[in-house]
Amino acid sequence: MLDIRYLRENTADAKRRLLAKGCDASAEIDRILELYDLRRAAATSTDSKRSEQNKVSKEMPQLKKQGTDVSGLLEKMKALSDEIKADEARIRELESEYYSLMLGLYNLPDEDLKPGGKENNEPIRTFGYQKVLEFEPKHHVDLCTKLGLIDYERGTKLAGNGFWVYRGLGARLEWALLNYFIDTHIANGYEFTLLPLMLEYECGVTAGQFPKFADEVFQIANPTDERVHYMLPTAEAALVNLHRGELLSERELPRKYISYSPCFRREAGSYRASERGMVRGHQFNKVEMFQFTTPESSDAAFDELVTHAENLVQGLGLHFRTVKLAAGDCSAAMARTYDIEVRLPSLDGFIEVSSVSNSRDYPARRGAIRFRRDPDNKIDLVHTLNGSGLATSRIFPAIVEQYQQADGSVVVPEVLRRYLGGLEVIS
Repeated sequence: MLDIRYLRENTADAKRRLLAKGCDASAEIDRILELYDLRRAAATSTDSKRSEQNKVSKEMPQLKKQGTDVSGLLEKMKALSDEIKADEARIRELESEYYSLMLGLYNLPDEDLKPGGKENNEPIRTFGYQKVLEFEPKHHVDLCTKLGLIDYERGTKLAGNGFWVYRGLGARLEWALLNYFIDTHIANGYEFTLLPLMLEYECGVTAGQFPKFADEVFQIANPTDERVHYMLPTAEAALVNLHRGELLSERELPRKYISYSPCFRREAGSYRASERGMVRGHQFNKVEMFQFTTPESSDAAFDELVTHAENLVQGLGLHFRTVKLAAGDCSAAMARTYDIEVRLPSLDGFIEVSSVSNSRDYPARRGAIRFRRDPDNKIDLVHTLNGSGLATSRIFPAIVEQYQQADGSVVVPEVLRRYLGGLEVIS
């Protein structure tokens, strides 16, 4: 959620920055400011009426004791009570519309981001090089099928399009990747967590995904009561809620967490027919990095998360690049995002395997996540940051395609061999 003080004092600037993100929120911001003033005026008027009501209520016993006729005063008080009830109902209406509009506003993009969408994304560094193969390279679907790593046909039979089954060495390779990620993060000082896979609605609100994007996740209705849970779209949605409603101390920050989880998304889609196999699916595995920091530490924390993600891909020996996203390509809740993209030869291009983002205090304001500063005891909102570290559903195909050999076998990246009993080649 955005800061109402910022919106009131920097209205034109807020509209400009949101427009750079592809969000024309001019009318919404104007209405928010109008509602804020209306609610404040209504509250002031209601408080004045309550004050008068309380004053007369205290005087009433004394007037009765003196034998004063208070019937007219009682009628006046009844009318005043009815006015207060009507005012309270009006205030609730104003607050409901106000918070609905505030929750719908995107986060402001950082000033250094280029405006616009994907066309203005900026590759800032590249690692490795495109291997020149002296044979006709195969698509990862064909390699995984022939090697018995992935069973696409039975995955579709079990759950429909967008699902697959890891089998044999494929399951072991997937698990090796996850272990490599987790071990590395723990060595870097992150606390390992395993989270619920179903979340309540408030988690999506704090994460900045609800109410605007509530229809993009899988919902689970409880047949015995009215509760509705949401399948975890990413561990970030749970991690950002770990300290919801809490007041931390400055000495507790930064808080650094990682979590492994399967992730579920409704909109698997496909931009190109060539994006078959594991590139887009409704369920995939991911290790997520997350930090709660002070505002002044969040830029350094962002750089740290980017470095961690890059190091993981570099450790696998893959050709990849880091891309600074334009304002319009950052998600609604994020102020800035860098994507780590690996090269997938079958697509003749790069695909994202990690997004590292700084959401500033946007979720913290929605979820009341605060900290008390030392030594002045001033209370501030934390900054929250997250980064994929990493998602496997695209790393796996990239390994298979970049490490394939002429005979159809696949070399195992050296960092994964200790998790596979020393296996060097899958054939």
